[in-house]
Amino acid sequence: MAASDPTPGWPAVVHSSGLQQQVKYAKVLAVGAGGIGCELLKTLVLSGFENIEVIDMDTIETSNLNRQFLFRKRHVGESKAKVAAEAVRKFRPHAQIVAHQGNVKEPQYDVDFFRKFDLVLNGLDNLEARRHVNRLCLAAEVPLVESGTTGYIGQVSVHKKGVFECFECQSKPSPKTYPVCTIRNTPDKPIHCVVWAKELLFQRLFGRPDVVTDLDEAEANGEDGAEGHEEKEDPSFFLRRDGETADAYARRIFHRVFTYDIERVLRMKDLWTTRTPPTPLVLDDILESPPSNGPHAPAKAAASNGHAGASASASRALGLRDSHQMWSLRDNARVFLESIRTFLEQRPEDVGAAEFDKDDALAVDFVTAAANLRSLAYGIPTQTLFDCKGMAGNIIHAIATTNAIISGLIVVEAMKLLAKMDSHCKATYLSQFNRRMVCAVAPPPPDAKCMVCGKSQLQLQIDTASTTLGQFVTKVLKKHLGINEPTVTCGDFMYEEGSGLDDSEVAFNAKNLPLALASLPGGGVRNGAILEIDDQTQHFQVQVLVSHKDDWDEEKVPEKFTLTGSLPPAQQEAEAGTAGTAGTAGAEAGPSSAAAAAGDDNDVVELVEAPPASTTEQSGKRKRPAESDAEPAPSKGKRAKAADDDDCICLD
Repeated sequence: MAASDPTPGWPAVVHSSGLQQQVKYAKVLAVGAGGIGCELLKTLVLSGFENIEVIDMDTIETSNLNRQFLFRKRHVGESKAKVAAEAVRKFRPHAQIVAHQGNVKEPQYDVDFFRKFDLVLNGLDNLEARRHVNRLCLAAEVPLVESGTTGYIGQVSVHKKGVFECFECQSKPSPKTYPVCTIRNTPDKPIHCVVWAKELLFQRLFGRPDVVTDLDEAEANGEDGAEGHEEKEDPSFFLRRDGETADAYARRIFHRVFTYDIERVLRMKDLWTTRTPPTPLVLDDILESPPSNGPHAPAKAAASNGHAGASASASRALGLRDSHQMWSLRDNARVFLESIRTFLEQRPEDVGAAEFDKDDALAVDFVTAAANLRSLAYGIPTQTLFDCKGMAGNIIHAIATTNAIISGLIVVEAMKLLAKMDSHCKATYLSQFNRRMVCAVAPPPPDAKCMVCGKSQLQLQIDTASTTLGQFVTKVLKKHLGINEPTVTCGDFMYEEGSGLDDSEVAFNAKNLPLALASLPGGGVRNGAILEIDDQTQHFQVQVLVSHKDDWDEEKVPEKFTLTGSLPPAQQEAEAGTAGTAGTAGAEAGPSSAAAAAGDDNDVVELVEAPPASTTEQSGKRKRPAESDAEPAPSKGKRAKAADDDDCICLD
């Protein structure tokens, strides 16, 4: 080709020596080494990338082996990132592949860490971490390629500061929430029982004692009536007593939650005028009944499948080895008792510090047995271990070929970005339609009303008289907005978190956490207050206008707050003058769009099958001033027309 010849267009440029050199020397960060991550690393090295760093906090589980093909049985228990890096080096031995076993939200993976890369490629499995990476990429001005799969469908999207929308410009689906009163007293669906077992009972028995659960809040508010109130308020009841054997403790807990608590609820006559009342379970009667599924092996020390302790299985120790088998009432009771005994005797260090993990066989055993026993008491269909694990971990089981297709599309978009061909970048959706398997559309521009990359303000409706600062920080800032280390300023009052605080500052902040928002120092956070929210770890800032609201329908809004977004009034006028539109308030965010624990090994994410219309659900402004004003988001009509012009392609 002559020197004066123009640079070849896409896709011919893929074969040019110039792009091949760019690919060879580009520094790429792959976040996640699970379902998508394994396929992505393989595809990167086979496509010529030689400078890759990969980060993943997880270790390899036996359940990963059927779809994460870089791993073998001998690797169970080892770091996913390290094993994956070693495996792909065999495809390209001279490639420089650095593995990090850690959480991408840890302090060492800050903006400076991200700035050293030319591209960031995401294969993450939860919304909170994906938001965090999005904000760091914006702060570091590094392009991000996002991805996700669920079953047979998947998506790839491209995000570049000032060019394309960021990951948070589009609203994400709110995970389903359930009223506490339904979970605690009147469940009527299997998921109600799973949530109760995982979020309430597991936390009460094995979780951190300083974490207040919804069950604790309900009792503190006196919602359970007067009878038995003294025992319910005694936090020591769920603690193991001096000299109490593991078996005695497990039986005492069984009697409390499946006999005494059911009898207590039955005394609330008003609950059962239109519902079928539950039936208390009597442990001695259950254990005296003969096995309904044939003889099982006697209880013994829980076997390990290669992990030390963390993967001990109570159900397998009892001979229940088929995860698709329906357990009888007696089976569930035995697994419940055995799982508690195993926690106390084999994993005592986890008691008081455990968090539910879908890959922890013992935790899944406990939640399955507890949920099924509650279901049986309330006349609700029970679930297999396999199904309960899926419900508790929000798992939609992954398909390796979907991960492979999506990883290939990630690399295609990465090459376009390296070739400076932004106009050819696509947001690509993989569907199950035979004639439109892959649909590619132009990535939308940045949304001026986005709380992360735009310039806007959030409106929060909340009960300032009863909501504590601790609840606000946990539920609104961390869970809903995905903030790591918040600093909250309102007038003369400041609350902050972070590693740089001295002991007096930590004590001052801790002292204020139990106080209601309206009772905080400096006059409190009341109706009309404006909060400045910062997170230094994400280079993120947003302004929140607070409105007091104390009459909530818990059936419709279980979390008892709503967050909406709009441009500030002065900016609305400026936008109206520039774009010829009103720039009015955005759509309501709803009660919660908390980060979901997404599912099985980087495989479950939010998916859409067509480019959605412009949304303004969560909006605010960034900490760092924008270098130039963002262009107004197109109207719905323009967005719809753009969608009509987009192309669809099929795989060969």
